[in-house]
Amino acid sequence: MKLHGYWRSSAAYRVRIALALKGIDYQQVPVHLVKDGGQQHSAGYRALNPAELVPCLENEGLALGQSLAILEYLEETQGGPALLPAEPGPRALVRAFCQDIACDIHPLDNLRVLQYLKGEMGVSDEQKDSWYRHWIAVGFAALEQRLAKTAGQYCFGDTLTLADCCLVPQVYNARRFNLDLGPYPTLVAVAERLEALPAFIAAAPENQPDAQ
Repeated sequence: MKLHGYWRSSAAYRVRIALALKGIDYQQVPVHLVKDGGQQHSAGYRALNPAELVPCLENEGLALGQSLAILEYLEETQGGPALLPAEPGPRALVRAFCQDIACDIHPLDNLRVLQYLKGEMGVSDEQKDSWYRHWIAVGFAALEQRLAKTAGQYCFGDTLTLADCCLVPQVYNARRFNLDLGPYPTLVAVAERLEALPAFIAAAPENQPDAQ
């Protein structure tokens, strides 16, 4: 199994956490998102993933992009602890939480959006960073309310789920861009407990072979 990713990509970070939680051995293939104009735009990588995004998981002849699809694939095909609840209602709530992050917050702050804002729209670094913080803040306000109802030690009670795999990378991004996390005490408390777990430490950006 190979995971094509970038050490600081939050989407790849989600997948690394799930792989670590499930104890799956895999090979990391670094794809530098800035060097050489962005290695994700190379002909070789484009042939693997036409979307020119990371991550991309290769396994048994399958090349799969989209982090949420990869997480579900791992859940359905691999061993290790279950990361989705058994019952349909709780299962749907975990999926919705993941989508709050991966479909609503993250796409607005993705690298190609930020590059377009700077390059094509001519915004300043200060304006770009303000944009970034704004959309995380909007999303975190909703997540804080959700977690007030569902959190225990982790996002959903005391059992690890895919929601936890998605939350920690987004908090990493928020810190990176100096978002004030004071308004989200439940969210931060959950993230800090997760960050202390061995699987989350192993998946952290600074612990990846291509970290710079």
